[in-house]
Amino acid sequence: MKKINLTISFLALFALFMVSCNSGEKKPDAAEAQTETAPEVKGQSAFKDDVSSANALQVAKSLDDFKTLVAAIEAAGVEDAVVNVGPLTVFAPVNGAFDKLPAGTVDDLLKPENKSKLAFILTNHVAPANYPIKQLKKEAEKGRKLYMASGKYLLVEDKEDGIYVGGTKILKTVQVSNGWIHVIDNVLVPAE
Repeated sequence: MKKINLTISFLALFALFMVSCNSGEKKPDAAEAQTETAPEVKGQSAFKDDVSSANALQVAKSLDDFKTLVAAIEAAGVEDAVVNVGPLTVFAPVNGAFDKLPAGTVDDLLKPENKSKLAFILTNHVAPANYPIKQLKKEAEKGRKLYMASGKYLLVEDKEDGIYVGGTKILKTVQVSNGWIHVIDNVLVPAE
């Protein structure tokens, strides 16, 4: 019995000690602590570098022809997909390409609730590989399709008037620090 009383006394003293050590502050639980102190995670697109050659996103931002594309990239939160070290190939639709979509489509896609759909469409314009025109011609000769970051594939064709990817003609090509930009005049909307 003496042993039980001693154990109970010890537990009571320990509980009293723990209560008195608590200064009365409510300590956040693990989930609260994580949200309060977790820094915002930013990808490679947040890194500023004025020394290196321009990457695909920096080039797109510097040209008026890509204002709609850049706005869409930012709205979808896929900046890192086009600044990745690469090599990568971006099939970049000009502003007029977005104008060809049915009326209201771009405005609808830019809404926050459509962010994932917009991201899917935009990643369908990025091939995680190095495809200069010379390589695209080789891919067309072999009848190959390009794997895109969206998980879809685009057919490459070498026609009389130029190289076509996903049924749209490449108008111009620019080499960037992380790969290639091929300018196109259609939006490559993947079949779902």
